[in-house]
Amino acid sequence: MIPRLDTNRSVSTPNTGFFKHLASTGFEGDVGTDASERTVYSTDNSIYQVAPVGVLFPKKIDDLKRIAKTLARPEFSSITIAPRGGGTGTNGQSLTNGIVVDCSRHMNRIIEIDPVRRTARVEAGVVKDQLNKALEPYGLFFAPELSTSNRATIGGMVSTDACGQGSCLYGKTSNHVLALRVVLTDGTDFLSRPVREEELRALQARRDRIGHIHRTLARIATDNREQIEAIFPKLNRFMTGYDLAHLQREDGLFDLNAVLCGSEGTLAMIAEAELALLPIPACAALINIRYDNFNAALEDARTLVALNVASVETIDETVLRLAKGDSVWPRIAAFFPDDADGPANGINIVEVLADTSGDLAAKLAVVRAALEGTPFPGRKGFTTTHGKADIDAIWTMRKRAVGLLGNVDGPIRPVPFVEDTAVPPAHLAAYIREFRALLDGEGLTYGMFGHVDAGVLHVRPALDLTRADHAALVRRISDAVVALTQKYGGVLWGEHGKGVRSEYVPAFFGPLYPRLQEIKQAFDPLNQLNPGKIVAPAGSALPKIDDIPLRGGLDRIIGNDIRAAFDNAAYCNGNGACFDFDADGLMCPSYKATRDRRFSPKGRASLMREWLRRLAEKGVDPRREAERLRRSSAALVLVRRMWNSLNPANRDDFSHEVREAMDTCLACKACAGQCPVKVSVPAFRSKFLELYYGRYLRPLKDPVVAAIETMLPLMARTRPLYNLVVSSTIGRTAMRIVGLTALPALPAPSLRRSVAIATPQALASLSGKERASTVIFVPDAFTEHFDPQVLSAAIDVAALLGFRPFLAPPLGNCKALHVLGYLGAFERAAGRTARQLDRMADTGVALVGIDPSMTLAYRSEYGATRLRARVLLPQEWLAQSIERLPSPVAVGDRPLYRLMAHCTERSNLPAAASQWGAVFAKLGIELSVIEAGCCGMAGMFGHEVRNRALSEKLYAMSWQPALASAGTDDVVMATGYSCRSQVKLMAQRHIPHPLQTIRTLLQAHAAAIGEARHV
Repeated sequence: MIPRLDTNRSVSTPNTGFFKHLASTGFEGDVGTDASERTVYSTDNSIYQVAPVGVLFPKKIDDLKRIAKTLARPEFSSITIAPRGGGTGTNGQSLTNGIVVDCSRHMNRIIEIDPVRRTARVEAGVVKDQLNKALEPYGLFFAPELSTSNRATIGGMVSTDACGQGSCLYGKTSNHVLALRVVLTDGTDFLSRPVREEELRALQARRDRIGHIHRTLARIATDNREQIEAIFPKLNRFMTGYDLAHLQREDGLFDLNAVLCGSEGTLAMIAEAELALLPIPACAALINIRYDNFNAALEDARTLVALNVASVETIDETVLRLAKGDSVWPRIAAFFPDDADGPANGINIVEVLADTSGDLAAKLAVVRAALEGTPFPGRKGFTTTHGKADIDAIWTMRKRAVGLLGNVDGPIRPVPFVEDTAVPPAHLAAYIREFRALLDGEGLTYGMFGHVDAGVLHVRPALDLTRADHAALVRRISDAVVALTQKYGGVLWGEHGKGVRSEYVPAFFGPLYPRLQEIKQAFDPLNQLNPGKIVAPAGSALPKIDDIPLRGGLDRIIGNDIRAAFDNAAYCNGNGACFDFDADGLMCPSYKATRDRRFSPKGRASLMREWLRRLAEKGVDPRREAERLRRSSAALVLVRRMWNSLNPANRDDFSHEVREAMDTCLACKACAGQCPVKVSVPAFRSKFLELYYGRYLRPLKDPVVAAIETMLPLMARTRPLYNLVVSSTIGRTAMRIVGLTALPALPAPSLRRSVAIATPQALASLSGKERASTVIFVPDAFTEHFDPQVLSAAIDVAALLGFRPFLAPPLGNCKALHVLGYLGAFERAAGRTARQLDRMADTGVALVGIDPSMTLAYRSEYGATRLRARVLLPQEWLAQSIERLPSPVAVGDRPLYRLMAHCTERSNLPAAASQWGAVFAKLGIELSVIEAGCCGMAGMFGHEVRNRALSEKLYAMSWQPALASAGTDDVVMATGYSCRSQVKLMAQRHIPHPLQTIRTLLQAHAAAIGEARHV
């Protein structure tokens, strides 16, 4: 039996007192001290795991000042904090055993955009892509590019002095920071700007913390000028953090921000940033060059950089292979074709920018001439990409490269710890040869890609850090790479900050390291800000990289078999793709609406992993528990569940916190399709719920929802009575007591009386030729009973195209059983359905579903039942039969046709929208796909009382504005039954399924042909 798992809620007395005093000061933000909150914030995108004692979510700068003033009280001098941005750091920068301060939940406002001065002022929690989306109407953008730009916060970018692709052209974050509003540990609120000499003198004259800071820094800049000049490398990716080389600027200004940028929260809390903006390049193109091998791509990159292009990005064969299996690849495959001698084993992506199309053409001509006129060993062909959508798609593939490296099977997976080294570009090829020899010598596989124009290499050796011998390699490889970067005049941390790797800071800064200690002392005399990062106080040492707990050490307790059995939950690498801010993006609806990281795929995977670890500590194998539960007496299980639910001793069970996070999951499967590591929350959520509700009572709505699919035929037979009940006050009240909002009324009786049923006898009577022109529709119960007009349209479309339509016998799709964790019942019912589908498929007749979510369940949830049959989506079937569609007939002006595809369909079947586009194009219509996020309904999710507010918020975030922006004459269609239901509920508006529109078009075509013949 799954035991109660203690939450370990207790925190030490000083921390408890800190939180209480902070509350008394009027702190307006949120405070998280539950085990779930601390678990989610104990990891980032690194190999480490450190649990904080709590998390603070300030709402405004006054909250930051309250935190600082509370820290400054003598009784809290031992309390430490660590600011955290997007939480995607690869080096543990924001991990702490103190208190995390996260500005991303509330302090995410764009305060001001000045298009004339080309500046923006933002709070620290604003996401980079969020800012650029707001700047686009002004023709401006914030330049530093990151692979994590859809979740990286400005505060985090400043803290690590982030940059990425295009840094040779645009520089680092610090090159675009005009001012920083920071809060010091004594509560001082200071606006840091570059100052002239007379202003510096005035600041030095102050008798407070600010004066001391400026006196200290000015002295170091003067007294240590020669050492600074000698020690700081002349690299595009200079030594970030405590950047003394740029403290005294060439224009004579003294810039404190040079020290603050890259300081990783060790000097001050960043509240706001004023940023310099640039015009969006008017014209752009990419040249995509293929190579026999990665070394050839690296060697050739030097030639390309010399052509003065905007940027050059290199990707090796490992990343390229993984990209080909990713959801983004179908969109860009044409730009990376296989050559006659096989596929490429390395590519260079060359970016060319210009102000006019003529200038762009001239620059492209120069690059092409160089490629065609100077053959290079190992270079294959190349393509050129124009158009923003195509260029963005290729850059999306490049951005996903880091996450894709984690998308492998088994416990040995690429991990970050030496992944952002930088050397002078002229030395890069030789450096990489030695780097590869080092990893090859250890017998390791790895993936590489990088910003070759800047001399930056991203590499992740594949390790299983649950193994002691692999954990030891972290030290051995790190030491060797440090020596290698120093040999070639580079740095260990060219892009992703220092974090836990700060152990090596003294080696790189040499005699300047004591000066860094003086700076830290001036800003943070009690070492309360992110201690252990970059600088240790005088007389103490920085932690060693192998002193910090590894995630693998905790995963070792779980064991590889159990890790593998729970759908990649334990292999989430923290990449954070699910923290996407964009309301129109697919990942992750519940996170977007709540900004609570527990309610994200990464958060849920972290909680699941911790749950499995706690079970393992108690000697419990959840797989065996699931088997035992399925064999147990239902009556005995019910008694046990009642006892456990009523027992006060179970109130603090950690499982409750895990379940709370699972409850907000919409089971949309965007994570399964969009996560680079393919973490599938709905899959492991179902396994968790099965075990959780084997211990505790289920809510009343669960058995009702689970039974609806099988009860619908009975409801249809008693339709008048059912409609009377669900439309009455008593019926609606009863449903709300159960936990459901009002269910929809049932329309006219089903079509089964008028359409042939695909019985074995009926199918056996068909000849081979007849079967090729036959289609069996496999409707889900919800579409068939609540929206039969769509099924009717499908049947009519089939007939109009010359098919003989059949309906499958009533089958249970059973998805609701799986979603709710009734896995034993699901396997039994789905097994019966699978056998029936296989028998029909064996006749050679096409099977076509209607609703995307329900139809795609046959490809995902049914995997365990070994379903052989492939049930097609309508557009897949129509695309296969596209020759049957008539050529368009000339008509007058047509409305715009717009499609809103179901999010499960979009995220798990990338070709879905293009297939609809091809079908409509054959009918002479250009289909526009609306890139909207989640409608918020997600099957029964939006019908649950507890979820209704969240459901409506999601609808308001994306679908509502998308529908409002459509013209009154536009034909807006939606493929999802739940999506159409949500629109009907929220906007009292009916939007058709594409099949209904296609039927109308085909009928109009037939009428036009008939009329022409009559004439």
